[in-house]
Amino acid sequence: MKKNNGFTLSELIIVLAIIGILAAIAIPAYVGQQRNASRAEAYTNLEALRLLEEQFFSENAAYTVSAGAAGSAAAIRDANIAAIQAVIPGFQPGAGTNFAYRIVANQDINGVAQTPCFHAIATGVDGMRVAGDTFNIDCNNNKNF
Repeated sequence: MKKNNGFTLSELIIVLAIIGILAAIAIPAYVGQQRNASRAEAYTNLEALRLLEEQFFSENAAYTVSAGAAGSAAAIRDANIAAIQAVIPGFQPGAGTNFAYRIVANQDINGVAQTPCFHAIATGVDGMRVAGDTFNIDCNNNKNF
């Protein structure tokens, strides 16, 4: 008597279909978690910038000058971090952040001139999962996150 060892084609197709369904559910959830983690980086760094600005204000009776240029390229990200650290050495966002940070002096989150005030902005770096995301915080602790 002949013994069949192995799987039939229909069994393999069913297993592949189940794996495909699980992947279709799991991959978008994983990507969403990565995006949320990157956004949490921006929230934390903007809060740190706000606290450092308030510390600077308490020591100097003024907020810092504008630091950083608008843009979302990786080169702008690195240049902006260096520009901010020149004014506020305590700002240490870490290497390879997903956001470019900048500070605009004497402006609130709505773009209205206000003296003294500052407006810190985080813009998602091109090529990252958060490209196009922009988060803001100002001297009045107004934020859009």
